[in-house]
Amino acid sequence: MKHITLTWTFICFSLLAVAQTDAFTTAFNQDRLQKQKTGMLVLGTWALGNITTGLLIAGKSTGSRKSFHQMNAGWNLINLGIAGLGYFSALSADPAQFDLYQTIQEQSKIQKILLFNAGLDLGYMAAGAYLIERSRRGGSKADQWKGFGRSLILQGGFLFVFDLANNWVHARNNSKLEPILSSLSFDGQSIGMVIPF
Repeated sequence: MKHITLTWTFICFSLLAVAQTDAFTTAFNQDRLQKQKTGMLVLGTWALGNITTGLLIAGKSTGSRKSFHQMNAGWNLINLGIAGLGYFSALSADPAQFDLYQTIQEQSKIQKILLFNAGLDLGYMAAGAYLIERSRRGGSKADQWKGFGRSLILQGGFLFVFDLANNWVHARNNSKLEPILSSLSFDGQSIGMVIPF
């Protein structure tokens, strides 16, 4: 009888631990997906503002100013597409579909993507600085190079701040994973979970 009671107690505690982990991962993923949607709304708003402003002002401008606004509008068509895909991806994801491993994987993936993008953003700004320097040599495309260069510096600068801020927002959730991960143990052959009570 003691073995049956002990077995049932173990099964009940195991089910409780699984249920707590499932509830945790669902809540964690809801939060992560909400942060992704908010980030994509910010990016989409920036993109729409730049497209509208760029198209309106480019038509009334000449020289480097025209090129600046043309590049802003064109660049932000891509940003708008990325924002739309990112938003609808987060909207359609089911927070309960991720187990603990997938939750950790997704958390790590979004942070790596944002940091990689921040590196690209520095490259965009460097390319902009190069185009401005190139425009100083003169020639028939000097105004175009200068306008495009200024736009790349502006867009790269915004995206650099955007990506680092989003990474910081997502990284703040890393500490929420610690209580779950610290309860896991691995002895080289098996994985165990410590349930304090």
